[in-house]
Amino acid sequence: MPYPTYDLAMSESLPTTGQLSPGSDSEGNDQDQNGSSRIVLPAPRVVGITERPENKDHPWYISSQLPTDLLIQVQGVTFAVHKRSLISKCGYMDRVELNHSKSDLGYNMKLENFPGGSETFETILKFCYGFPVGLTPNNVAALRCAAEYLEMTEELEDGNMIYKTEAFLTFVVLSSWRDSITVLKSCESLSPWSQNIQLVRRCRDSIAQKASRENPTTGDIVTDESWWFDDVATLCIDHFMRIITAVRANGTKPETVGSCIMKYAEKCMDQEIGVRRYGSGKTELQWNISSGGMKGGTGHHKEHKLVIESLISILPDQNQGVSCKFLLWMLKMATIYLVSPALIFELEKRVGMTLENANVDDLLIPSYTIGDQGIPVYNPCFTEDYTAHNISVVQRILEHFLMHEHQQQKPVKPGISKLLDNYLAEIARDPNLSVSKFQALAETLPEYARTCDDGLYRAIDIYLKSHPKLSEHEQRRLCKVMNCEKLSLDACMHAAQNDRLPIRSVIQVLFAEQVKIRAAMQGKEQAGSGENIDQEHSWLSTTTEITNLRVELEKVKSQMAELQRDYSELQQDYNKLHSKHRSSPTWTFGWKKIRKSSFFHKKSDNEESEDAQHNSSPDNSRARFHRRKSIS
Repeated sequence: MPYPTYDLAMSESLPTTGQLSPGSDSEGNDQDQNGSSRIVLPAPRVVGITERPENKDHPWYISSQLPTDLLIQVQGVTFAVHKRSLISKCGYMDRVELNHSKSDLGYNMKLENFPGGSETFETILKFCYGFPVGLTPNNVAALRCAAEYLEMTEELEDGNMIYKTEAFLTFVVLSSWRDSITVLKSCESLSPWSQNIQLVRRCRDSIAQKASRENPTTGDIVTDESWWFDDVATLCIDHFMRIITAVRANGTKPETVGSCIMKYAEKCMDQEIGVRRYGSGKTELQWNISSGGMKGGTGHHKEHKLVIESLISILPDQNQGVSCKFLLWMLKMATIYLVSPALIFELEKRVGMTLENANVDDLLIPSYTIGDQGIPVYNPCFTEDYTAHNISVVQRILEHFLMHEHQQQKPVKPGISKLLDNYLAEIARDPNLSVSKFQALAETLPEYARTCDDGLYRAIDIYLKSHPKLSEHEQRRLCKVMNCEKLSLDACMHAAQNDRLPIRSVIQVLFAEQVKIRAAMQGKEQAGSGENIDQEHSWLSTTTEITNLRVELEKVKSQMAELQRDYSELQQDYNKLHSKHRSSPTWTFGWKKIRKSSFFHKKSDNEESEDAQHNSSPDNSRARFHRRKSIS
C-alpha cells in the first residue's frame, strides 16, 4: 500500500501544524486494530515526503522547496534527503565522511547491515523530518537498534529516538507477556545490535519470570502450568534454550520443564526439520522422515543438527522430567543426524535407566543417516551389515540398563526379557541381519533374567523362516541361545514338530517335553495323594468332635442329676413341715408330676448310695441348704 503524500513547504520558522495521524487521540497515542500498544511521537516541525517508490531504481525523496543534498542507499533503496535534518538528530551522520560528489552508483552513502532494513530507515527519516511515528511491539526493537546505529542520543536533542524507544520498552513491552514474546521474536533478525543493547536479555528475563510465577493476563497464580508452552515454542532455539535455563534456575519443576521441551521439539520438528507424526493410536508417538529428503536441503542440515543437540543439552537431569518414549525419539533423531557422540552416549544412558517403560516400536531406530544434501544415506562406518534398524544402539542401551540395575542391587524386571524377545522377533525378518548379530543381542540379557524362553523361541523360529539358506552349523549356533528346559509344554510340542529346527535341537526339545510330561503326571499323583491325606485328616477331626460332644453331654447329665436330688430334698422338707393329714397344695401336686415325668428318670443303685453318703456328710448338708435357699 503506498504511503500518503504530504506537500507541505519545509521551513525552519514554520510552527507545528498539529495534524495527527488517523486513529490518534489528542495526546498522540494510537491503538492498533489488533489492540497492540502504539505510541505516536509528536512532530516538532513539518516537511513533505513522497510516496515510497515500488521500483528500487527510483529514489525515495522529500517534496519541499529546498533541494535535497544527500543520497543514502539502504538495502538497494536510495533515499534523497537533506543532510541538515539528519545531522540534527543522528550523531553518526555528523562524524562520518560523506562522498560529496555523486558516485557512479548513484548515492553518496551506503549504510551496510542497517538494522531493520529500508523500512526502518524510512521511519527514522520521518522522525527526523518531524512526522508522527507510531511505536508498536512489532517495530520498536528495529527502531531501537537503528537509533543505536545512527547514535540518536539525548545529547543531540531531548526526546530523541533512543529515549523514546527505551521508555516504550520499559513501560509497555516488558510488562506484557505477549508484547515481550513479539519483541523477542523480532530480535532474531537484529543480531548483533539487539544483543549489544541487552534487549534480548531483558525480554528473556521478563518471559522467564512470568512463566515461573504468574499468569500474564490476570496476575493470579497459574493452575495450568502449560499455558506458556505454545508461545515459547515459536521462538528460535537460542532464545528457547536461554529461557528454559532461566526457568529452571527459578525453581520450576522438572516435569514442567520437560513437558515444555517436548512441546517445542514436536512443533519444531514438524515445521523446521520435516518430521511428522503418524499412527492412529492416541498414545503412540511414532515418527517418520518425510519422503523426498529433509526440508531446507544442504543449507539447513547444520541448523537441524544444532536444534537436536541443543534440546538434548537442556533436558532435565531427573528421570521423571521426560518420558522414555521421548528420549528414544530424540535418540532416533540424534543417530540420524550424527550429532555429537557424547550426547548420543548420554541419551543411551538415560534410556537405559528407564528401559522398562519402553515398547518395541520405540526401539526401532533406523540405521540410515542424513547426509549433507539432506537425503537419507547408509553409512558403513556407522551401521553394520546394512540392517534396516540400528541394533548396536539397542545393545548398548540394554548394557546400560543391566549396569544400572546392578548398581541399584535390584533384580532384573521380567518385562525386560519380554521386551527384548519381541524386539528380536521384529528384527528377525531383516534379510541383512547376521546370526552373530542376533546371537550377541540375545545373549546380552543374562540367562537368569529369563523365566521362560517361549518369546525367544518365537524370535528364533521367525529368523529361521526368514533365512532359509542358513547352514546347519549356523542353525545350531542360533538355537544354542535358547534353553529348552525353560520352554512351556505347548512350546515344546510345537518345537518337536518344527522342521526348521536342527535335529540336535529337536532331540533336546523332545527330552525336555518328556521331562515336563512326567513332572505333570507326578504332580497329578501328588495331588491325588494329597486329597487322600486331606480326607483322612477330615475323618480324624470329625471323630475328635464327636468325643468332645459326648464328654459335654455327660457333664450336662451329671448336672441334671444333681438338680434332681436338690428338688427331691426340697420336697421331703416340705412334707415334714406339713405332716398333718390334709390335701396337698396344687404346686406340690405339680412337683409330683414333674418327678414322675421322663425328665426325672429313675436313679440307679449307685446313685442312691452316693445320695446316702452325701446326706451323711454335714458339709454336704450345708451346701444343700444354701442351694435350697437360693432356689426358694
